[in-house]
Amino acid sequence: MMRGGFITLEGGEGAGKSAQTRRLAARLRTLGFEVVATREPGGTPHAEQMRELILSGALRDKGPGAEALAFSAARIDHIDELIAPALARGAFVVCDRFADSTRAYQGAAGDLPEQFIERLERVAVGACRPDLTLMIDLPPEIGLARAAARRGPGGVDRFEAEGLNFHHALRAGFLDIARAEPSRCVVIDGSQDEEAVGQAIWRAVAARFALDERAHA
Repeated sequence: MMRGGFITLEGGEGAGKSAQTRRLAARLRTLGFEVVATREPGGTPHAEQMRELILSGALRDKGPGAEALAFSAARIDHIDELIAPALARGAFVVCDRFADSTRAYQGAAGDLPEQFIERLERVAVGACRPDLTLMIDLPPEIGLARAAARRGPGGVDRFEAEGLNFHHALRAGFLDIARAEPSRCVVIDGSQDEEAVGQAIWRAVAARFALDERAHA
């Protein structure tokens, strides 16, 4: 049986993670792998309910600690019900955001103590760590403009509504994670067009999992 792995995509608002998650999952499927494409918060019915609560801003007044706890509760259900079983049967799991987003959003940008985040992650994630994390990096001004264009006239979500300083701190937080864990993280230039970003992602995935870089380009 062909074995898969756990791949996460991270980055700020408007980085294109959702589109690249779909693109990567489709390309892996053409090679004959079972692929589970999912997202955080979300991925399971209970976690999707938590997603609606968090992104509505209902927990904002409770502070980043409450939001981190809510994200972690959703993550536990997501791992138990979807991610861990898929990995156990040899599938690839491609996830739009994971624990690094809690580190960046509630930690680096939300000023939660690093020790608190680490302890919470140990409880929520345990041994279910990504094999590869793709950090899609771009200036917040570009990302927020892309998010606004994608969203149209509708209202912003909880995190898009934050000020520019928050988003600069968020970007710095993701890059700090990548520098601290170079064996797991690959930084992708998200200012490129979607095709170029997709090709850069595929090169990183092919190298990490010993796949043919040219396969089904």
